[in-house]
Amino acid sequence: MALDGAFLRHIKKELEENLINSKVDKIYQPSRDELILSMRSFEGIKKLLISARANSPRINITSSTPENPRTPPMLCMLLRKRLSGARLRSIHQPGLERILILEFEGKNELGDTVIMKLAVEIMGQYSNIVFIDEKNNIIDSVKRVDASMSSQRLILPGLQYQMPPSQKKLSVLEYDADDIISAVQGINNNMLLSKALLNIIQGVSPIICRELEHLTGRGRDVFSKELDEELISRLRFFLKRTINIIRDCSGEPYIITDPSKKPIDFTFEDIQQYGSGRSFKECKSFCELLDRYYAKRDALETIRQKSNDLNKLLNNAASRLIKKIYIQKEELSTCADREYFRICGDIIQANLYRINKGDPELKAENFYDENMSEITVKLDPALSPAANSQRYYKSYQKAKTAEQVLTVQISQAENELDYVSSVLDSLSRAESIRELDEIRTELTEQGYLKSKGKKQKNEAALPPLEFRSQSGFKILVGRNNKQNDKLTLKQADKNDLWFHTKDIPGSHTIIITQGNTVDDDTILFAASLAAAHSKARESGKTPVDYTKIRYVSKPQGAKPGMVIYTNQKTLFVEPYKSDLI
Repeated sequence: MALDGAFLRHIKKELEENLINSKVDKIYQPSRDELILSMRSFEGIKKLLISARANSPRINITSSTPENPRTPPMLCMLLRKRLSGARLRSIHQPGLERILILEFEGKNELGDTVIMKLAVEIMGQYSNIVFIDEKNNIIDSVKRVDASMSSQRLILPGLQYQMPPSQKKLSVLEYDADDIISAVQGINNNMLLSKALLNIIQGVSPIICRELEHLTGRGRDVFSKELDEELISRLRFFLKRTINIIRDCSGEPYIITDPSKKPIDFTFEDIQQYGSGRSFKECKSFCELLDRYYAKRDALETIRQKSNDLNKLLNNAASRLIKKIYIQKEELSTCADREYFRICGDIIQANLYRINKGDPELKAENFYDENMSEITVKLDPALSPAANSQRYYKSYQKAKTAEQVLTVQISQAENELDYVSSVLDSLSRAESIRELDEIRTELTEQGYLKSKGKKQKNEAALPPLEFRSQSGFKILVGRNNKQNDKLTLKQADKNDLWFHTKDIPGSHTIIITQGNTVDDDTILFAASLAAAHSKARESGKTPVDYTKIRYVSKPQGAKPGMVIYTNQKTLFVEPYKSDLI
């Protein structure tokens, strides 16, 4: 669901209750489209997140602490200079538009009291955060909009700030249920009631309109032209209920999840249109709802943006290796006939007396065949019989040498492809900038990235992921190949249990046994964790090998994360699914 004006009205109420009269203590800009204002009051410090990202625009109090760039962007430095120490005086929402105007009172460089505003525009890909002075002039914005991008509304420093064009819909703050019903009945085209309501009501998202149609039609589709007295009566009842919830800000924050617990929607009132196919989880506040709904998506989006170059590098390397292996295997297939060259050479050598210089071929008995069948051997008329024999022997030797070399090269290329695939898997599961940095370091050490001349101070390595089984056993999961090596070859005891997906890139998973016997439930749990932290995490039943650490070793010269093992057992398990909300 898009964050609509009705939901934003509930957010506005929460922000007013928690932040009015608090001061701006610190300002951060974790990414190009995000701001975080640390707001201080007598009750403590609360962090206000403002996002203009196209896929997750919002404003809410957050409990998360995103990683910040080492050098703050220019806009962040400007806001720190002008807005630090300012007090939040009011929050205004024009009607049910998806816009909040935050008004601050602060001091300018001369010590005079001035009014400054942040206009937070929640409009999908057109979302923006605009910094405005007391004369309504734009100081700067997260996204500047010039004449080449829009001919109707420019967002540039020095220009007057103008509200986005109104959609000319009916606001439920001013119009009642009967006004909306009359507008629906006045539509010329016969359309679904949900679509008609969406075109008429300001600030209401599709899920609310679909719910009104669902309740009006008792689960069936309702069209605007078929509204009879009974349907109108039902529509009026449910419209009034929704209007009162919006006007009074009396809704409850609900997250809607699919059967795998993945959040798919959110709303401010109970929803029945999904039936038993979806579950609902009520949150303590609307800000907490947005924080939980978007937290994982935002983290993954940040990682995706910062890992694009690594993804491109690794995918190009994988494509190059796949092509190389294919060509080499094609060449290897041509070496399969090398024995034919040797046989031809031997037959020519045995029949030298029968060959005259200039003969194009030799027909003779094949003494390598049990039936002594006749074989035709092609000859080069320009060569002597002995030279023709040597020509076949050379072809045989060349094919034999090529087979030996190609076999080694194909094995090396396949091992390198396995390594690249394992790094791609680690990259796809990275959840922080530090994890990305560790992967960059690994790729630099392996020669895939050029080393930067100036060495930066190395941060302490991240610890492995840690889990606990119900019986109390500690389970550790490596985040990347270097950590896998350290975990398996240095940290783990020889009697600990080691898990890895069978023939699938993934993390090393260790049960720390401390000499105790591990129960079956813990083994199954560790296997499901190994499957979840692998390339097969979105699959169903996944094969996972496990054995004792004493049976795991690293071949000399093998790349990070590459090991061999014996005495293993194999389990087929579902990848572990954590509660995503």
